[in-house]
Order: sequence, then structure tokens, then C-alpha cells
Amino acid sequence: MSSEQGSLATPVAGINGSTNGHAHKHVRETVDAVTIRFAGDSGDGMQLAGTQFTNTSALAGNDIATFPDFPAEIRAPAGTLAGVSGFQVHFSASDIHTPGDDLDALIVMNPAALKTNLKDLRSGGILIVNTDNFGVSDLDKARYKISPLEDNSLNGYRVVRVPVAKLTRLSVADFKLSPKEADRCKNFFALGLVYWLYERSMDVTLKWIREKFAKNPQYVNANTAALKAGYNYGETVELLPVQYQVAKAKISPGTYRKITGNEAAVLGLAAAAQLANKTLVYGSYPITPASGILEGLAELRRYGVKTFQAEDEIAAIGVAIGASYGGAIGITGTSGPGVCLKSEAINLAVMTELPLVIVNVQRGGPSTGLPTKTEQSDLLQAMFGRNGDSPVAIIAPQSPVDCFDMAMEAIRIATQFMCPVFYLSDGYIANGSEPWKLPEVAKLPKIEIKNATEPNSAGWSGPGHENGDEESKGKGATFLPYKRDELLARPWAIPGTPGLEHRIGGIEKQDVTGNINYEPANHEHMTHTRAKKIENIALTIPDLEVTGDQDADLLVVGWGGTYGSITTAVERSRKRGLKVAQVHFRYLNPMPKNTEAVLKRFKKILVPELNSGQLNWLLRAKYLAPAEGLNKVQGKPFLVSEIEAAIEKMVK
Repeated sequence: MSSEQGSLATPVAGINGSTNGHAHKHVRETVDAVTIRFAGDSGDGMQLAGTQFTNTSALAGNDIATFPDFPAEIRAPAGTLAGVSGFQVHFSASDIHTPGDDLDALIVMNPAALKTNLKDLRSGGILIVNTDNFGVSDLDKARYKISPLEDNSLNGYRVVRVPVAKLTRLSVADFKLSPKEADRCKNFFALGLVYWLYERSMDVTLKWIREKFAKNPQYVNANTAALKAGYNYGETVELLPVQYQVAKAKISPGTYRKITGNEAAVLGLAAAAQLANKTLVYGSYPITPASGILEGLAELRRYGVKTFQAEDEIAAIGVAIGASYGGAIGITGTSGPGVCLKSEAINLAVMTELPLVIVNVQRGGPSTGLPTKTEQSDLLQAMFGRNGDSPVAIIAPQSPVDCFDMAMEAIRIATQFMCPVFYLSDGYIANGSEPWKLPEVAKLPKIEIKNATEPNSAGWSGPGHENGDEESKGKGATFLPYKRDELLARPWAIPGTPGLEHRIGGIEKQDVTGNINYEPANHEHMTHTRAKKIENIALTIPDLEVTGDQDADLLVVGWGGTYGSITTAVERSRKRGLKVAQVHFRYLNPMPKNTEAVLKRFKKILVPELNSGQLNWLLRAKYLAPAEGLNKVQGKPFLVSEIEAAIEKMVK
């Protein structure tokens, strides 16, 4: 049993869920929404506990939003501040957009988890503490001189002290587990206790246990006993006098599943390739937090998806470009440091005008930076991080569910305009999850690709063109690889097609013919043409939509994964009587064609970003917009309250 797949134990209950003693009567309180966080050492199984609670809440009909938080160090010493792992779940009876600000309940497995997470627990919130891990050495690792359980520092919270490890070992004592295996069950004990607290059914998790450990009956029995023991502990002790109920959310009819941003990206990329009737080739080097996309696509071989785990980032993008040259859909995935290594090859795709999707799941930088934390600091890198004038398309999903649609859109743009497309996700939405209504396949957008089949096909002319070279004139029909359509996209010719022989490479091309050309006027013409082609993408994307108060003085502008926090802050501000409007960019290069008109309607513009002000800089430079930044570079997403406070300050 691995720590993230293991189980938890119970104290007073047996495997069959019977309790030793009489259940007490508890008060039931109905609440609209609850935010909880499981926190402990990276080996305590907190990600698994949080995921199981999320799945259960989703199937119970709640709207959900999650925020997993991983240690930055691969093998941080157990019990230290650097090794804390957490999983936050916000579940609600109404529509929500974020994993929540203040915690209603915090479950901690050791002092380090308490120290790093306590500040997020609201006053009067429930604090469930595993007292077995509060020994002298545990306190020392977390840099506590005095135990917080003894110094009255927790008086502002409802503290529930539970000897989780001891009770877990008792609950699994009959199953002949080693002490290490028994301790791995304590996450399920804690999960069972929280299930009781919020009246969640254990059925989903019990089914998962049976399926996960089907080949190891002793693990099935132990994990089951641990989960039920935690549930029954909540039922029998008097430490928890209240149970909380969160009703089902009102959602439109349909089939839903819980999905993370990376999972949605995988399905979106695969769906687009299927609709285009093309093989998808994904070249990638494992890197946090993008590795999940490589792993997910590797499972879809039967759908014409080919994955290649390269020896380095340069090889990975080389594979993707080669695949596009060969007629497949070439995609490469990475995070910010990998984009640095890929920059020269991205420019090769710019010059050869081949379709290429670069997935960048952003994380804190520079260099290795904060590899497991979120950030939005790669926008200017995507815009300008190459030599020469080398424009590319840039899009950014705004939520985990939106990752599906924008992954499809990335492939649509890349193949329609024969250009590289940056898909800027981030660690927050890549690992976060929410309910996704499965789309109807018949209603998915069409992606039609027409490869050139002969020299004069699809509107591309033969010899005698005014820009054709002298050598080609007077001979049979000659394929013109840079003869463009009305959007300035060149034809996509698959190698080996008779009559479509042409030159390709990184040296400047002559317009239309594709021959090598060093003439100054031609280089300037081609530079402007490549830029204009990217600008023409704006003709095929939706306009910016202004939501909120249309007559407001203040416009809040966001992009990428800040959408949920901004939207919630704007909604709360309007409920308080403040006039404020909102727009959110999913297309960043080119921006929607009505961008300038929208920005000119407002006297004040607030741009919240998880960077030092990159979109703000672009808006001020390009449109002379009166924009002010709200910037956070801490490896954490915005709290709704932070944006709400900035809105109030600017309005007043």
C-alpha cells in the first residue's frame, strides 16, 4: 500500500461498522457551503483523502472546487514544514467558482501541517488534530518550542483531539499488517470521521477500496475497517455535537463527472484529433505540473494518440514538429523552464509555418522556482521569448472544465492558421477539479483539415505566378508552398504526396515559392505577413464579453486561472451595491477585435494577476489603457477577499 493509495484506521468500531457503545444524539445544522482541508506529511495520504471526499461530494450533487497543494521537494524530511501536503475542498448547494478562502474545518496529521495551515482556518472553525504525532521530536521538526495543544494558542477554534494513529492500529489489528502498513491506514480513519461530520456516504470510497485492492484482501479489510471506524468514532464520541448538511446544488440536467484541468486538456486534445481525423503525437519531457497530460494521453493509444517521452525538452519539441511536418497533429507539453529550452525550435515552427501546440502548465519561477506552486508569469515569455519578430498565437483556459474547450481551440487555430499556438494553463487549474457536464459529441466544434493533394488543388496556383521564380516558369504545374489563402495561412502538404515537393527549413523563404531568399524587401514582407496571419486569428474568435454593471466606472480584467476568484469577488461586490464590470481574456494573442473599444468604455481598470503585472503591461502599452495591477507572486491563487478589497478601494 502506497501512502497515497493506502487506508486509514478506526478506533472503536469493527469492520462491519458496528459501534461499541450507544450513539449520542447530535444536532444537525444546514449550511450552504463548506470549505475543508486535509493536511499532513507527504506520506500521510492527504491527496487521496481529499480526492475521495471530492468524489463523494460530487456524486452527492454538490458543486465542488478543489485545490491540491503538493510539497516542492520530492523527498522532504518527514514531519518538516517543507514536507507538508494538503488538499482543499469547497462543496456547496449553490454555484461556486473557487476552492474557498477561509477554512471551516482543518484536519492536520502533525505539528508541521498545523503550523503551515492554521492561518487559513476561520475563527471558531473546526480543528481536528492527530494527537499521536505531537511528540517532542515532531514539535521540534515543526519548530515549536511548546506544543500548541498546551499553550492556549488554539483557544479560538473548536479543537477535536483524536489519537488517529493509535485508533487506526487498533481497528486493523486483526489483519496481520506491519506497523508501517497499519499507519498508512490513518488517512481513511480521518476521512471516515469527516464523512460523519458532513453526513457523507461512505459507499463511493468503499467501492474504490474494493476495486483498488482487489488482489490484496487484507488491505481491503483493513482500509474498510479504518474508514468505518473513523465514521463510528464521530458517531460515538461527544467531542462533535453538531453534524453539518450541505444540500444538492441546482444544476442543469445531464451526465457529470469530476475533472481536473490536466484531465480535461487530455480529453480536449484527443477529441480534437478525432474530429480532425488526424493522429495526435505528443512529445514531452516529464515536468511538474504538466506530467499528468503525458500520462493521460499515454492511456489513449487506441484513439490514435501516440506519446513519446523524450530524453530532454529539445528532443520533445523536435518530435512534435516532425510529426506536424509528416501530417499529424504535433503537440509538446512542459512548464516554464522547458519553454526556455524549446524556444529555438518554436521559432523553427514559426518560420516553416507548421501547426504546433505548446502546452505550458505554468508554475512559479524563475529557474526551478516553485515547481509545485502556481503562477502566471510566462505570458511575456510566450509573447516575446524568441529571437527575431516571431509572433505566435496564445490562448489560456480559465477553469479546469474550460481546459477541454481551449485544448480543442488550440488545435483548431494551429491547423487552420499553420502556426504555433501556446496553451497557457497553470498549476492551480491543472490540478484543481470541478464538475464537468459531458458534452454531446454531435455538438462539438468541427475541425476540418484539407491537406494539399496536387499542385493546383485547394486554390494554390501553378507556374507563372507573379512571385514565382524564373526557374519554375514554363514547366509543368509547380507546388507553391507559401501561396496563402484569404487568412494568409499556407497549405499543409504531407511529404511523399506526388508533385508537392518543396523546400522547408529555418532560413527565410521567398513568398509563395518557398525558395531560400535573402533579399531585404522579401524578409520585411514575410515578417509582416507572418504577423498579419496571427492578427487574422481575431476574425475567428469571439468578442470580449462584458459582464456585470455595463455603466460602471470600474472594469476588472483577468486572464487564465484567476477567473474564479475574480468572478466571485465581482459578484460579492455587486451584491454590496458597488458598480463594477468584468471581462476575462481567454485569447491573448491576438486579443479579441473589440478589446480597444471595451477598454475605452471605463474610467478605471483593475488587472489582478499572479505575476508582477504582465497583462497589465500589455494593455497599457498597446491600448494606453488606464490599468492598475493587483499582483500576487506567492505560489498561491488569489483569495476572493483580496480582489474584493481592491475593488472597493478603487470604486470608492
